Amino acid sequence: MKTGDQIVQELPWKWGVQGRIFLIGGLGYLFDAWDIALNGFLMPLLGKEFGLTLGERGLVATSNLVGMAVGAVVWGAIADRIGRKKAFSATLLIFALFSVLGTASPDYATFLVLRFLAGVGLGGCIPVDYALVSEFSPKKYRGRVLTALDLWWPVGVTLCGLVATLMVPWEGNWRWMLATMVLPALLLFWVRRGVPESPVYLTKAGREAEARAVIDDLVARTGATPQPYAVPAPPPGSEDRAGGVVRGLRAGVAQFKGLWSFSPRITSVAWLLFVTVMLVYYAALTWMPSILKEQGYGDTASFTGTTLMSAVGIAGVAASTWLVDVVGRKRLIGISAPVATAALVGFALVLEVRTAALIGIAAFGFLIQLTIPVLYAYVSELYPTRLRASGFGWASSVSRVSTGFAPMLFGSLMWPLLGLPLTFTVLGVVVVAAVLWMAVAAPETKGRELDELDERAERDGPPGADGHGDRDERPADGAPMRG
Repeated sequence: MKTGDQIVQELPWKWGVQGRIFLIGGLGYLFDAWDIALNGFLMPLLGKEFGLTLGERGLVATSNLVGMAVGAVVWGAIADRIGRKKAFSATLLIFALFSVLGTASPDYATFLVLRFLAGVGLGGCIPVDYALVSEFSPKKYRGRVLTALDLWWPVGVTLCGLVATLMVPWEGNWRWMLATMVLPALLLFWVRRGVPESPVYLTKAGREAEARAVIDDLVARTGATPQPYAVPAPPPGSEDRAGGVVRGLRAGVAQFKGLWSFSPRITSVAWLLFVTVMLVYYAALTWMPSILKEQGYGDTASFTGTTLMSAVGIAGVAASTWLVDVVGRKRLIGISAPVATAALVGFALVLEVRTAALIGIAAFGFLIQLTIPVLYAYVSELYPTRLRASGFGWASSVSRVSTGFAPMLFGSLMWPLLGLPLTFTVLGVVVVAAVLWMAVAAPETKGRELDELDERAERDGPPGADGHGDRDERPADGAPMRG
């Protein structure tokens, strides 16, 4: 007899059912992208108003990204404890509150504190959204759905760039740029109330009656043929327990230990990929307006160049959505990530030739958005349900801690001392190192059941205990993994 989880993963895709959850989750992702991109547009404006050095400008992004790192850990752990739906809604309320307060910041120090607190709220969106969307998605389409979810990112960054460019002539423009996000965020919170709890989560939490109600509703609404299924009892100690931020932090520590005991190889791959790829992306996204402005571009022209990078990225996400199930997760990441970094080095070398520089920006925007959606789908699939939100959350958190301090180091140390071409070359070397480790240390997840690794661990012990590690894993259909 099939389990309830298998029933959900084998349902037909319907835009009015799973597609609705995809759209709502994607809008939250759009706000995350908008907020991070906004740092780059705020930096030159705040620098002008408060008389900041390049290093001090980097703190704008640092405070926000470190807040998101904290939020990713806290909300990932809370989502695994209290459920996806509750965490799904609370993150945006916290973000909206501190964004409103940020528009009234009387000085630079207050602004940094409020940007940190807004980041704590919004930092939970991506791990919670990915966990929820993945658990509602049929196995047949899951890779494409999770990859397509990242389409919202360049859309959010592009919208941010367009709005910021339009507001350049306004007095107090940076305050208006920050305020524009609040009302849509509150509207999205209202829409999110209608999203059901994840049946996969309910099953793992031992809430069988609620899980069956959601599963039966999904079967009816997708037009699938009803069939009997089992809802296995959860392992001892996995019952749902409410908790606040303090309990979330404690749970985060426990999940940290669980991630490394589950598979040191998988967790190290997830963390290294996130840190290196996102370091390259955030360095370009955060500093691109300032780089172009230092090269002689005006505010409007420098904002337009950054917007071009994001707009072309929409095509990159669309291409990755198709390629992810054709090429496979590992191979697509392994090719696109190093080539994207090479395009960034090329941009730095031809920076004085405006047409060539814009072509370099566009090439980087396409290639990096070919990488990131697949990376997010890949990492979320590497972990079982009991660790999925926390696994993704910790990887996201580690990357945001490292990338959070990167803007400050980039502006005060690397860019002034090494120059742009050598700085981007150094970043490219670490990306290649991470990709090589992925090639030997982690399995391909194309076609895999969501909890296949967890089931194997229960049968055979921790991954790697047999001396072969994760490379011996097979997908659900028994075919050898490729990659």
